[in-house]
Amino acid sequence: MSQSTETAMRPAQSRRGLLITGGLILAVLAAIALDTTVVRIGSEADVRQQAFSPDTYGQQEFPRIQEFVEAKAVDALTLGPAALADKDAAAKAYGTASTTGAIMMVKFTGTAGEVKSGVYEMKVEGLPDDIRVRLQTGPAINGTDLRDAPGDIAFGSFKNQIEYQDAGSGINRAMKAAVLDGIDTAALAGKTLEVTGAFRLINPKMWLVTPVRVTVQ
Repeated sequence: MSQSTETAMRPAQSRRGLLITGGLILAVLAAIALDTTVVRIGSEADVRQQAFSPDTYGQQEFPRIQEFVEAKAVDALTLGPAALADKDAAAKAYGTASTTGAIMMVKFTGTAGEVKSGVYEMKVEGLPDDIRVRLQTGPAINGTDLRDAPGDIAFGSFKNQIEYQDAGSGINRAMKAAVLDGIDTAALAGKTLEVTGAFRLINPKMWLVTPVRVTVQ
């Protein structure tokens, strides 16, 4: 093969190589495009892709939980004797079923007594003496009683157990901001409180109430 013939063939081979490379690039780009979902900012798909925010969730959910608890709340003077007489029957009649004890919605007027770690002993006139009522006021609000109160916030709605637990904490913080932050919770001893809240019925003689509304008289 002459030198001139070899020189003429090289540009043709280079062009074929470029065409092949270009075709491969286009194929890769087409595959990427087919596998790409366009998500509009603010759409439902966009919200799903964002990281779970317990505080945002709590702020969204607490108002309806508060409304639910207030609508279902039973006077402590009715609930107390019923729970002592037959815990299961009282749970069925007044509570929301839960795997670790029914969530009971309750309302009462009582006098705040001794406080320990933000939890007040409450004296409720007319309630059987063997029922101990305590009220959570923070700064830390513990438990998932508010999360579980309506009965429709299920584990399956969350990515994992951590998110499910964090949802309860977010609701508690939203409650504290809406209900307790405007009250001097360090100075309630001796004062009369009107309380609506929820507690988990495990021992009918031990009520740890998480409030959804507190009025200081």
